[in-house]
Amino acid sequence: MEAKVVQSLQWSTLNSSENIMRRPSSSLRYTKRFNGNDQRHHQTLASCHLGFGKGVIGQRSVVLKVSCSSQNVSASVLESGSVPTSSDEAVILKKKSEDIEPYLDGRCIYLVGMMGSGKTTVGRILSETLGYSFFDCDTLIEQAVGGTTVAEIFKLYGECFFRDNETEIIQKLSSMQRLVVSTGGGAVVRPINWKYMHKGISVWLDVPLEALARRIAKVGTDSRPLLHGESGDAYTKALERLSTLLEDRGEAYANASARVSLENIAAKLGCKDVCNLTPTAIAIEALVQIEKFLKK
Repeated sequence: MEAKVVQSLQWSTLNSSENIMRRPSSSLRYTKRFNGNDQRHHQTLASCHLGFGKGVIGQRSVVLKVSCSSQNVSASVLESGSVPTSSDEAVILKKKSEDIEPYLDGRCIYLVGMMGSGKTTVGRILSETLGYSFFDCDTLIEQAVGGTTVAEIFKLYGECFFRDNETEIIQKLSSMQRLVVSTGGGAVVRPINWKYMHKGISVWLDVPLEALARRIAKVGTDSRPLLHGESGDAYTKALERLSTLLEDRGEAYANASARVSLENIAAKLGCKDVCNLTPTAIAIEALVQIEKFLKK
């Protein structure tokens, strides 16, 4: 039941933002009418609570609990894993989000960047601190194609089919407000996608290729359709392919409203390896760069 409720919530938001009503209790209420002779009216209530738990020394954990219930069905609770973040970073993130929220005026934020750049992780942090909803384009495409993975979609239907679905989803999202959207690595190659993303604010997560290759090699390339199947060790083939992709997409990424350079963040924080940067530190820099763009 939980998976169906989550999917319904996501797609009801896409299909009709008027079906979602935000309440002070941080609940989302959505109503969906099913086709049929009796025109049954089915209502599902999902209540979300964001809390803080105890973490390791100098850190705290963020826990999201979701309670779902519907007519004649008792509520059930889903709890996310803990996401450790330093208390200092959490305070800075909250302050920065409060500073720029009035300037955003509800505009959507689109994260762009190469595969493995952390768009989904950083996007979730930004959405939580800004009180925005979060959507991952790849996940929405997978759901639209019946739960088929991105890698399977590329294999069965080809990249063009995937890009067409990607553009359709970005178009739908661009008609809404107060969203943080994680786009696919290749979304920037189509000018039409920029037409939609420029209705909001786009942020390029610029990660050094060597760091990206290490991240991807660590988890494997099976889920990366543009890398899977190439010969050689995982790191080498990832680095070579990423280099080619960046050559093709570099100018497109530069169209973003703001650029978040992990090398610059590492330099400011005295961190030798960008892979040691926390997602919260990257989210803070994203807000800093968004603020600069908004105040130009």
